[in-house]
Amino acid sequence: MVGRHPRVRDRLRPVDLARAYGVSTQAVRNYEAAGVLPEATRTGHGYRTYTPRHAAALRAFLALVAGHGHRAATAIMRAVHRGAVDEALRLVDTGHARLLDDRRSLDAVAAALADLPAGTGEDVASGRGAVFVGALARRLGVRPATLRQWERAGLLCPGRDPRTGYRVYRPADVRDALLVGQLRRGGYPLARIVPLLVEVRAAGGVADLDAVLGDWRARLGARGRALLTGAAALAAYLDADGS
Repeated sequence: MVGRHPRVRDRLRPVDLARAYGVSTQAVRNYEAAGVLPEATRTGHGYRTYTPRHAAALRAFLALVAGHGHRAATAIMRAVHRGAVDEALRLVDTGHARLLDDRRSLDAVAAALADLPAGTGEDVASGRGAVFVGALARRLGVRPATLRQWERAGLLCPGRDPRTGYRVYRPADVRDALLVGQLRRGGYPLARIVPLLVEVRAAGGVADLDAVLGDWRARLGARGRALLTGAAALAAYLDADGS
């Protein structure tokens, strides 16, 4: 629990940190071993002793996890503790840049849906012609195997070249693939994208589509707030630590 602070004492046991922040004592030890926390001092009997500095490090780490995820938060704290503060700040910037990219993806999906004409997917002609699997995969930045996976999940329905038997993606198929790629970036599992594409192909009511986009936007907003909270906690830790 990021918001709770332990009662500040000069000497803290692993259990003190664990109870204050809702983690296990083993997790505290693991965080120290991973470099998330500074190295603890030891008593004459070999017991770990932590300080308010360790509590601040744990508070910063847990705040970072909420916005960046466990792996990136670990990398940030490890960079701080080996004196590579610039690297830590670059990792923080990367998290904000990814959020901006995801916001742009959401805007692109919303714009694509807003521009859909009435009718079926076959009526949506972009004039760019049909493409084969390799060209479409390169455009989306995915592997051809990913497109085949989407096809097995019912998301894409390419035709076949009558001479070669190769998959051929018509303009409507390309549009569907672009939407799938953007929604996957937004964190949606394949099973939840299927009904969205049914709506897109039928170009019927948009109420369900608006709900999908609204949920996605709310999750991005929550992530943005978590990134701000993590940045504030990290800044406080750096200031207190003299970094």
